[in-house]
Amino acid sequence: MSTEIPNTVLVTGAGTGMGALASISLAEAGHRVFASMRDLQGRNAEKAQHLLDRAKGADGELSVVELDVLSEDSAVAAVEEVVGRAGGLDVVVHNAAHLLVGVTEAFSPEEVIRAFDVNAVGALRVNRAVLPVMRSQESGLLLWVGSGTTRAIPPFLAPYTAAKAAFDAFADSTAWEVAAYGIETTVLMPGVFTHGTAHFANAAFPADTERTAAYDKIAPFLATMGEDTERLMVDGVSADPQIVADEIVRIVGLPAGQRPRRAVADGSDYGAEIVNGAAEELRLRLARRMGVTALLGRL
Repeated sequence: MSTEIPNTVLVTGAGTGMGALASISLAEAGHRVFASMRDLQGRNAEKAQHLLDRAKGADGELSVVELDVLSEDSAVAAVEEVVGRAGGLDVVVHNAAHLLVGVTEAFSPEEVIRAFDVNAVGALRVNRAVLPVMRSQESGLLLWVGSGTTRAIPPFLAPYTAAKAAFDAFADSTAWEVAAYGIETTVLMPGVFTHGTAHFANAAFPADTERTAAYDKIAPFLATMGEDTERLMVDGVSADPQIVADEIVRIVGLPAGQRPRRAVADGSDYGAEIVNGAAEELRLRLARRMGVTALLGRL
């Protein structure tokens, strides 16, 4: 079924998993989607073609664009292409991410810095290209695909969860600054997904294997991390990441001013919403005490 008000949407990290599912689902809902990824003419050519094939017959339109979140020049070029072809840009889905798994001490500082670069600073690069367009329009939606793991930190994911927490902080900080320009912010917090994405399949592990080996007392827990994570699944059934794509479609399709500040898409009962309610109350309390409620855009 097509949406009544189609939007022009840029999705980062659209080659696999939630980004790919969201891109296809948004096109099927009637939106004009620009699914972005790196190396369109090389290693990701097949992924790009797969998206184009899947979106054939959709009520909306799907195109693929080159965008590497590690390059500000790439982000600027991608946004210029989108605006040149569509005449504007309504929504950015910040989805690009990379999982890292292992003992915290075993990750080198350089590995952790790269995790922050991909999972947090990448969104800043994209925003630096996007926000001038949205400010000029005085409209837009920044939809940040965060992680429930930033609310309850699990073991063995430190560089990832720390970087996603920084990503979340970027979202909250930016929201204060852009609401006056009619730009909305939604932070979508998925639960844990062990199947249907490339997160675990493409996860990075610490290069310092000697440090990992030194943690012999907890080695059994590291070895069974996958099985232990599966215990989070409701009724023993692995969560389907399509629920994240469906929630993205729902949020994008809502009228401006009615989109939620935070949302959860979770088949693992991870529980991020338990903390989200309190965090939002604290945000509103802070705004009132500082006398800056006008920055919230809605009060």
